[in-house]
Amino acid sequence: MESHGHGHGHSDAPAPLTPLAARIVVGLLVAIGLAVVAGAIALWPSEQHVDIPLPFQTSGGGAVTTEAGTVVSQDIGACGSASAGRVFTGNPTPPVSAGYDCQRSIVAIESGPNAGTKTLLEIVPGPGQPDLRTGESIRLVRQTDPSGTTQYSFNDFSRGLPLALIVAVFAVVICIVARWRGFRALIGLIIAFAVLVVFMLPALLDGAPAIPVALVAGSIILYAVLYLAHGVNLRTSSALLGTLTSMALAAVLSYVAIRMTHLTGLSEEQNTDVQAYIQHVSITGLLLAGFIIGSLGVLNDVTITQASAAFEIAGADSTTTRRHIFSSAMRVGRDHIASTVYTLVLAYAGGALPLLLLFSVAGRSIQDVLTGDAVAIEIVRSSVGGISLALSVPLTTAIAALLARPGGVPTKKSGRHSK
Repeated sequence: MESHGHGHGHSDAPAPLTPLAARIVVGLLVAIGLAVVAGAIALWPSEQHVDIPLPFQTSGGGAVTTEAGTVVSQDIGACGSASAGRVFTGNPTPPVSAGYDCQRSIVAIESGPNAGTKTLLEIVPGPGQPDLRTGESIRLVRQTDPSGTTQYSFNDFSRGLPLALIVAVFAVVICIVARWRGFRALIGLIIAFAVLVVFMLPALLDGAPAIPVALVAGSIILYAVLYLAHGVNLRTSSALLGTLTSMALAAVLSYVAIRMTHLTGLSEEQNTDVQAYIQHVSITGLLLAGFIIGSLGVLNDVTITQASAAFEIAGADSTTTRRHIFSSAMRVGRDHIASTVYTLVLAYAGGALPLLLLFSVAGRSIQDVLTGDAVAIEIVRSSVGGISLALSVPLTTAIAALLARPGGVPTKKSGRHSK
């Protein structure tokens, strides 16, 4: 029925205050959130004590203790000084006999019970051995030999200050460019790291099943980082629901792919160490958890972009339909998929360059290289991530289109202009 007069123009577009689609999405997110809380409570790690694996123990069976040190002098000379690794205050004891040469570094100990004294490091030059220079800051392992004498040995270079500077520059740039949203994103990163350290790793160490642990940890991270960085609104909620669904899909795909390809993960040294010294932790479970958590970043990137595109299209033209919003946002999504797939695959390839280099000089066929456990893991990881990424685009776009057009129909022009 046509409207006439000025007083009845508002009746043409009666949009409900709380659209059904919004109620459904919010209800789903609340239900998932409650399930995640219940899962975190059920899977919360116990306070059980796990013995320190042998390679990570000191000679006394305890945890490795490190101290700060600075190289004050360095030369090449005969090895075999009685002062090597021992604490002294003056000059080191000369070697008893002239044997093979090594790099001799006098290090000032700057922390711990022997701060203010020195020690001598004798390092035979060779591949993998540290090349120390005067003035460099290093970390020293402090332990006690069977006779009760304190001994020091090289642990690693001290990277605390350079790392802090790099992280500080990163944080400042993010905050300058993205302002408060960037600051909130950094807070989200801290929360994500805390979830991994406080919940996920201890739960896996406790022997909890990997897929539920990874899904609960990933969900907590997503709720925190998305709402922190982008605010609590329907736009963020549509991206969150799309990401949670895609993460669950990635978990199923990862499980099926690992089963089909019989991946063991034992081609990686750290996994072998875990199997040898923490036998109750499943290596396959670790692979699954790694696949799931590793997919979160790229999924979050794509879903928030799709949700934003859909809402911007709806906001730019109040007369557009949900179908048009979906098709327009999907054009953006297809471009994003094409570029993000490259990012996904090349990131894994870049991390595997040393491995690929070794394979290239081993004379093995390309088929053997690609189907070997080490490379196959990266292929499966990239493929699972790519499938989840591609499917997350139409899913999130559809959810966002529903929420971006609350009444289900475009807003009509005012009735005062109708005839």
